[in-house]
Amino acid sequence: MKSNITVSGEILEIQGFNISPAYTYPLFFLLLFVYFSLLFSNIGVLVLIITEKSLHQPMYILFCNLSVNDLMGNTVLLPQLMAHIISTERFMTFRQCAVQAFFSHTFGSASHMILIIMAVDRYVAICHPLRYSSIMTTKAVIGLSATAWGVSLVLVSVLIGLTVRLSRCRSLIQNAYCDNASLFKLSCDDVLINNIYGLFFTVLLFSCSIGGIGVTYIKIALICWIRKNKELNNRALQTCASHLVLYLIMLWSGFLTIILHRFPDYPDLRKIAYILFHVVPANLNPIIYGMQTRSLRNKIIQLLQRKVAST
Repeated sequence: MKSNITVSGEILEIQGFNISPAYTYPLFFLLLFVYFSLLFSNIGVLVLIITEKSLHQPMYILFCNLSVNDLMGNTVLLPQLMAHIISTERFMTFRQCAVQAFFSHTFGSASHMILIIMAVDRYVAICHPLRYSSIMTTKAVIGLSATAWGVSLVLVSVLIGLTVRLSRCRSLIQNAYCDNASLFKLSCDDVLINNIYGLFFTVLLFSCSIGGIGVTYIKIALICWIRKNKELNNRALQTCASHLVLYLIMLWSGFLTIILHRFPDYPDLRKIAYILFHVVPANLNPIIYGMQTRSLRNKIIQLLQRKVAST
């Protein structure tokens, strides 16, 4: 019979990865490089957009949303993960764990919401170019962005709130990081409500995400097929392909993380999928969107030329 003794201590042990000592520091420095790369690229994009008045346009507000979200999601995950890789003692307080889970799930939810808005932005730009400036105004994009963040924060607050109310009878997080599923697995209470809301949260988020992005891309494809305009097709391919690739990477890594929570025989695969969900889009977003946007690309080139000239 399993014991249901309540654990009152605040300290939790993190299972982490089982890494050979020979690979500990190479993995640590790899993650450190990845983290500094995404910090440099995302902060660089933010500073450039904020300081250059010519970039104070609706499209670049969406880039800022992505960069802020990527910085938040990875800062809450990677430093703690790197510390646990080189440390033999992997401990966190319950409060720290809950905070990490909150911001991590907010990152995932906001990523989907922001990419939905970006898909709508691309649809308007490609299918209604003459009306783009009147539809995607700065006010409209700020309102959509605020809605995306607001919905994400409310959904995740309820998700984590239902979990932290539970008593705990275990103190081992069977993961390399803290997420909602790992937290409520610490409890011996009835978690039916958590499972129902978690399912509702997941279905709602993925339905809106897949449905919204799917509909916009189908409409873009239909417009391109009907008009048979080579310039329009090239523009659609150039602007939508990278967005779709990044979305699919994020979608499938997110799916894997959720599904593999039901299969405890593959813990390391679940952990890797979750880390990829954070790291890959955060590193690729500023590069791909920056290089595909002419104004931003030109500003980056000018900034690099000034740096070279000054040296």
